[in-house]
Amino acid sequence: MRTSIIFKAACLSGLLALAGCSSSVTAPEKYSGFLKDYSGLQETTSPTGKTILRWVDPSFKSNNYDKLIYNPLTYYPVPKPSTQLGAETLDKILAYANSQLKASAAQRIQLVSKPGPRTLIFHGAITGVDSSKQGLQFYEVVPVAMIVAGTQAATGHRTMETNLYLEGELIDASTNKVVMKVVRKGEGKTVSNENTPITVDSLKTVIDNMATDATMFEIK
Repeated sequence: MRTSIIFKAACLSGLLALAGCSSSVTAPEKYSGFLKDYSGLQETTSPTGKTILRWVDPSFKSNNYDKLIYNPLTYYPVPKPSTQLGAETLDKILAYANSQLKASAAQRIQLVSKPGPRTLIFHGAITGVDSSKQGLQFYEVVPVAMIVAGTQAATGHRTMETNLYLEGELIDASTNKVVMKVVRKGEGKTVSNENTPITVDSLKTVIDNMATDATMFEIK
């Protein structure tokens, strides 16, 4: 009887842990302040099937524009290098993100350097790169395995999820009015534990998906 009660309690704890797994969208407490206004953001699905937060001016039509000023992505706020994510890696992540996004933008619209009619201005920033402990897997929802999982988490030996956060906006160059805002979180490869370095390769798929979405997105 006692064993049954313990098992049920363990199952309940495990289900609660699963419910608390990281969300696929950016939580409000993760908003960086890069965008001046976060109101109106709604969950939607990107062309690659990712859940993102987006707001689009109701009057916006992509076929009204045929030029884009691409301002390179920056980090906001400026990140502090760590043993898991060094300064060189941060530079490589930013460079790769800019090369992919700019190339994708150039595939669908003419890139220009000066504002004018039928022109959009892009501003964007990588607002976070981090790792978080994975939630308990279903097979771990048994008393002994939960003790092992808890020990792994406490000692830094639990598998970690890598995440990249991006915020961006499009501005009408003629009116200086924001016509679109996007806030998104992408999940990269897992790393063995919190001491395992995050690399560019850990986040390439996230960045590639963002670039593909930039190429395929359209509102008529």
